Amino acid sequence: MAGFEPATARLRIECSTTEPHRHRQCTSVPALILMVKPTSKNRSGKRFTPEQYANLKAEAAAPYRGLRQFIYFAFGASGFIGAFIFLAQLLAGRDVDAALPSFALQMGVVALMVFLFRWEQRASRRP
Repeated sequence: MAGFEPATARLRIECSTTEPHRHRQCTSVPALILMVKPTSKNRSGKRFTPEQYANLKAEAAAPYRGLRQFIYFAFGASGFIGAFIFLAQLLAGRDVDAALPSFALQMGVVALMVFLFRWEQRASRRP
């Protein structure tokens, strides 16, 4: 990884005072500081467009939201297909003792995925 130097440990001085006319009490606190060496790649001075910046900010606030929504949709579709198959078995009267719990499980999966997908949608609309 060009442009990065290893993390260095330094002491950070923190000062606090409880009263304005008293002397400050200072302590040194070890801090891990990451340093970036300037290279021609990161020295260019390019800035993000407002749209790119907004997208990056949204992704930082809720990482992998799109992936989660895709997974909820895929699992919900899978549960719906399974529920349809087990409903057909129930209507045909084939192996009702095994098909009924499986149908209930598939409906539970669909309900959970719909709930989680809607929850993500509400969270994405909030500022």
